[in-house]
Amino acid sequence: MDRNLALEFVRVTEAAAIEAARWIGRGDKNAADGAAVNAMRSRFNNIDFQAEVVIGEGEKDEAPMLYTGEKVGAGNGGVAMDLAVDPLECTDSVAHGRYNAMAVIATGAKGSLLHAPDTYMEKVGVGPQAAKMIDLNAPVADNVKKTAKALGKDVEELTVIVLDRPRHEELISQIRSTGARVRLITDGDVAAGIATCLPESGIDMLMGIGGSTEAVLAAAAMKILGGQLLARFKPKKDEDIPKIKKAGVTDLKKIFTADDLARGQELTFTATGVVDGPILQGVVFRHKTIITHSLVIRGLSGTIRYITTHHHFYK
Repeated sequence: MDRNLALEFVRVTEAAAIEAARWIGRGDKNAADGAAVNAMRSRFNNIDFQAEVVIGEGEKDEAPMLYTGEKVGAGNGGVAMDLAVDPLECTDSVAHGRYNAMAVIATGAKGSLLHAPDTYMEKVGVGPQAAKMIDLNAPVADNVKKTAKALGKDVEELTVIVLDRPRHEELISQIRSTGARVRLITDGDVAAGIATCLPESGIDMLMGIGGSTEAVLAAAAMKILGGQLLARFKPKKDEDIPKIKKAGVTDLKKIFTADDLARGQELTFTATGVVDGPILQGVVFRHKTIITHSLVIRGLSGTIRYITTHHHFYK
């Protein structure tokens, strides 16, 4: 991949973010998601590339656009890339005007991204300094203390981000018992995972159970940034098990690393904020101007770009 497609994808995530942002706080998550999907899909047609959606809006009979298996792009060559998308991560956050939402694209060479079905995974994620310290089978306290030591912090200075869910009550209690601080979020563990790799975010660890497709999206960025994400399937229901096995996973106890979820060096990650979150500001509407904030990460070069764009209506 000799072109920096991640930079070209910024226009795609910007368009999706802007359209989704028009629905902030209006109580209609389906309308917000639909607006983002339409914007993202139409912009892909303007880019000279060929890719297959391996993580998208669901199966073909569930989603009219950006469904798993769909071929996208304006290129004339054969399919050469895997494409993972979430046109609007955190639809509920947008609908209710809550914290943290983004439009996200991750890519890699063909066969590089795990074709994860839409179910749950148990996760623990950290940034580069603690990448070799964590163990998904270890007690919560061990992971917290080893991460703090690797970061040169007292445990009391460590911040662990967790999805605010009833299923995490015991996890949260165990984290608090170590003395570490807990940051609860209503949605969005893609941004939460990546935040562990960005010291300015103030987030040191991600723990808990979240979406498996989100694990792949986060892993693409975290791997490039030198962090680590360990994940293991936790099916929502029994019907998810055949889907997991169809994806080539025969051992449900297998622990996936970031490198298992997103393989190779030809990875890219592009995201634009919709609502302010731990790594990006959201869309800002001004008179005749819309301001967007995006993050672009490229595996081959290791570059990290923050892009602020002013979109002028009168243009």
